[in-house]
Amino acid sequence: MELTVYNIKGEDTGRKVQLEDSIYGIEPNEHVMYLAVRQYLADQRQGTHKSKERSEIAGSTRKLFRQKGTGGARRGDIKSPLLRGGGRVFGPKPRDYSFKLNKKVKVLARKSALSSKVNDGAIMVLEDFSFDAIKTKQMVKVLDAFKTNGTRNLFVLAEPDKNVVLSARNIQRTEIALARNLNTYDILKAKKIFLTESALKPIVEILNREF
Repeated sequence: MELTVYNIKGEDTGRKVQLEDSIYGIEPNEHVMYLAVRQYLADQRQGTHKSKERSEIAGSTRKLFRQKGTGGARRGDIKSPLLRGGGRVFGPKPRDYSFKLNKKVKVLARKSALSSKVNDGAIMVLEDFSFDAIKTKQMVKVLDAFKTNGTRNLFVLAEPDKNVVLSARNIQRTEIALARNLNTYDILKAKKIFLTESALKPIVEILNREF
């Protein structure tokens, strides 16, 4: 599969690049993409939620009234869950939400996500670029050139570029990612993905690696 290479002004450079069919041309597997996204979101959860149970509430253990004859609930002491300020029944406890996913499954999920975006025409290849200084306006001009300002964009670089990263930091719905850190969630979330030419090689090396 061939894609045209553009510059940051949105102009066709007259060059094309060949994309690996084993990465960008497979039949997307929706189930593994679902698993990868679910794992990614689970990993973002801190799991520090906690509520106090009856045994952890400070208060007297004296029985408030006799067991029978009052016509009310037999709720025991002041720490009863039935009373305001009492303990919570089956409340949340700190836990780890992460779960294991095989490496091959995660690789297949990324390949499926990239293939899905190619099928949707959402991937473009940019020639390598950089900025002389940190200026948000420069990144805004790039987005305007491709008429994607305001939509969710993802720029994939081969190596960190401080000026590019900081120029895009204050633009809503525009993110910068490194080829080695690319994940299924970021790929699927973006409406437009801009792959720099130098980022193509590490993506192939990582996703075609033998495990």
